[in-house]
Amino acid sequence: MNFELDEAHRMLKDLVARFVQEHLVPLEADALARQASTGQLTLLDEDRVRLDKLTWDLGLWGLDAPAEMGGHDLPVIAMVGVNEEFGKTVMPYELAPDSPNLIMLLRAADDMQRARYLGPYARGETQSAIAISEPGAGADPAALVTRAERDGDGWVINGRKLWVTRADKADWTIVMAVTDKARGVKGGISAFIVDKDTPGFVVERRIPMIGGASTYELRLEDVRVPASQLLGEEGHGFGPMQARLSSRRVQIAAWNVGRAQRALDMMCEYAPQRHTFGAPLSQRQTIQNWVADAAIRIHACRLMVYEAAARIDRGDEARAQVSMIKVAATEMAWDVIDNAMQLYGGMGMSMELPLQAMANLARLGRVYEGPNEIHRWVIARELLGLKR
Repeated sequence: MNFELDEAHRMLKDLVARFVQEHLVPLEADALARQASTGQLTLLDEDRVRLDKLTWDLGLWGLDAPAEMGGHDLPVIAMVGVNEEFGKTVMPYELAPDSPNLIMLLRAADDMQRARYLGPYARGETQSAIAISEPGAGADPAALVTRAERDGDGWVINGRKLWVTRADKADWTIVMAVTDKARGVKGGISAFIVDKDTPGFVVERRIPMIGGASTYELRLEDVRVPASQLLGEEGHGFGPMQARLSSRRVQIAAWNVGRAQRALDMMCEYAPQRHTFGAPLSQRQTIQNWVADAAIRIHACRLMVYEAAARIDRGDEARAQVSMIKVAATEMAWDVIDNAMQLYGGMGMSMELPLQAMANLARLGRVYEGPNEIHRWVIARELLGLKR
């Protein structure tokens, strides 16, 4: 078994690491100051334009997009290294396109949709969102009540959606809706592509989240879409959606490995500098235990994430492994960052350091893309041979 990245993938990881350290980390101080005054951790539009041009020039767009669409068609294992490096900054910047929705379209889009939506998205020309959760229906898709009903040669969608990221900027949104309530997730949930200017499709409100992040609530009132907007087969939207969720969960795990690594690096840098009662913190047994435990857990999680990615690249669904890394990495990062905040004392509690934003992002990860309790349930049921 090879525990090293291929040379090309290692060089890509190093390139992304330099980009993050040289171009994103220096923006953090101003962004954290804005967060302290506005409550939102944002990237200025002029910085986004500059970074987009730079990452395009560096060849960092379309890393896992198909080659025929101008992408690099990289495997999941290569993207783990990329996402780990992006986890080392709190700046809300992502490379185009966002992998999960790309994967869902690759799984389900027909020829027309590939030309109209997937191609431009793969090239970074459009932005997207996905609307799954609803009031009263978060981790359990069987509880969805948003309905899509046939109307002539099209569909009419009605319902509300919560926790939709990027809904305010998305050119189109994948909306999950019930098309056959009796069949539920076994053939009764469909996916639809809804353009942002479709009548009845309303971004109702912004929902401030911890860590300066934002999600949105959507209202769909008699949203009429033609039959061509059905993504994949009627009643079979759950499978492609699961592939999309798995992709995000691998990203979340990799981001949190990077997040924890940065917190450990900050501890190792600061502990020798701060003296208490005549000795540096680095000589205190408690601090040494924090550092050693962090290094052990980061190393274990990193190997787990790469192993899960390798399984996916081989064609394995790796459902249990993806749940394992999502739980392990988010909880590991939370603990490591919490210890780093404790080590820094009062400064660790301030909004002048990125630790508080890192902690909030790790905390969000324990809920986003399915709460960790549900993932433990998935793992246990597979091991016990239980069926849903």
